[in-house]
Amino acid sequence: MGVRTSGTKGGIISIAIIAFAIGGITAAAAMGIVNQYAQSVMMAIGVNIIFAASLNIVNGYMGEFSCGHAGFMAVGAYVSSVLSLILFNENQFTGNPLLPTETALFLFPIIIIIGGIFAAFTGLLVAIPSFKTRDDYLAIITLAANYIITSAINNLSVVGASRGLMGMKGTLFAMDNVLHLPWMLIWIMVFVVISVLSIKRLMASVLGKGISAIKYDEVAAEIMSVDTNRLKLLAFMFSSGLAGIAGGLFAHILGFINPASFNIMKSTEGLVMVYLGGMGSLSGSVLSAILFTFLLELLRPLQILKWVFIPLLLILLMQFRPEGILGHRELTDVFPRLRIFSIGYRQHHNTVKK
Repeated sequence: MGVRTSGTKGGIISIAIIAFAIGGITAAAAMGIVNQYAQSVMMAIGVNIIFAASLNIVNGYMGEFSCGHAGFMAVGAYVSSVLSLILFNENQFTGNPLLPTETALFLFPIIIIIGGIFAAFTGLLVAIPSFKTRDDYLAIITLAANYIITSAINNLSVVGASRGLMGMKGTLFAMDNVLHLPWMLIWIMVFVVISVLSIKRLMASVLGKGISAIKYDEVAAEIMSVDTNRLKLLAFMFSSGLAGIAGGLFAHILGFINPASFNIMKSTEGLVMVYLGGMGSLSGSVLSAILFTFLLELLRPLQILKWVFIPLLLILLMQFRPEGILGHRELTDVFPRLRIFSIGYRQHHNTVKK
């Protein structure tokens, strides 16, 4: 009889490549081969990958239209920043830090995740009334939510209001004092891998198939016993949570945030990246985040004019390449040989006979 075994070679290769890449980049940064500017660009790319991929869940896979995603990024940024200041730094809230500064090395990812959880619940509050409507009303409601969140922060003097909040760099210094490594870069790379793999696993699951079914025909999905309301809430919460994680990392990269960091222009950046890469394409979100970050660096000398160019780029995309770089495809669809490196890839040719 024939026995077919599930091959794990592809998954092992993928994990090894990821670990080697993170280790190699970390070593190069620690030895000064990768300078501070290059590290800052790489960190910006990582944050943009998480932000774009999170928005792609709603706008791409689910087929809805959210255009205020930066609001959830703001929630994650402020929650994680306040926790960072209270736990590991001298601050205006409690005076002295509540925990030894050395613990920042181990607790930093936890405060980032807590920020993401708060952002997810904020997303739930927005999603509950939003998904009782149809068509383009989600865009209007999420846009309003973006303004509500930033306006609320603007009037909260406890977190600096419009002046902003600073001091998060102290957490990075605390980690560096324990062991001299580019910790911010390391944690961003780790969160990028976790976020991308989580989205990939979700969309490959039964829940993910239900989310995709909503995009093509919500009524037909309901007839086929798909709980569309539940899946919409789940997808929007997950998307908002990842945006909150991106916000927490963004806040600690800069060491300073204010409500203007998360205005409608930040949401527009997310839209540009999603549509540039292709709606419903995870690979496209990663590629577009890389290209878009480099584009922003090239346009930096233009200063304020770049904020004219970015919305213009979105308009041009809608006119001439509405499907984006990859459309609905993944890199493995364009280059099938890459499937061997996919985690979970099954080696169907591994069949032994007894």
